[in-house]
Amino acid sequence: QIMKQVPVRFDLKTLHIPTYSAEKLSSMKDVDWNDFLQRVCSMLDSTEKNTGAARSKLNLLYYLCTVAVHKEVANRLISSQLFPILIQQLRAAANWDIRAKVARVIGLLALHTSELGENVPVSEAIILLTELIRENFRNSKLKQCFLPALGELLYLIASMEEKREHPRERCVVPSAAYTVLMRCLREG
Repeated sequence: QIMKQVPVRFDLKTLHIPTYSAEKLSSMKDVDWNDFLQRVCSMLDSTEKNTGAARSKLNLLYYLCTVAVHKEVANRLISSQLFPILIQQLRAAANWDIRAKVARVIGLLALHTSELGENVPVSEAIILLTELIRENFRNSKLKQCFLPALGELLYLIASMEEKREHPRERCVVPSAAYTVLMRCLREG
């Protein structure tokens, strides 16, 4: 059973960064882009444990979901320092809603990215998503959060390797990812 994702809405009033449109973000000069990205990363990387901090992170992730569907923005975000922070949040966030939204952002970035830099830790994201699915295999709600992101990352790697004239060992996909994916398909 595939759940349809609900549309994301973020609250402008509680978002503590400027809410630029995807078009504005894609046309930003490097200095402004770096400033914006630094603010986003510091908000996500915040170690505060209160309810307000979790709500702020969720709101920021909702905003990132809305701008990640733009191709140029997705290319810039996946190649930036934001992607490793998303992976770290996926691994360490105590709140499962945050993990689910981080997985959604990663999946949207993978879906809308057309260029993948050499230094993007896609393999690390695949390994982590595979582990999370395996550890929570009986929890169908969590599986439905993580599987789309894993599938999009696998598709991104396959399409990038297909475009290359000289494919090489740039992105290693562990066999466990395929095993978990096949098990999910078999067992639902």
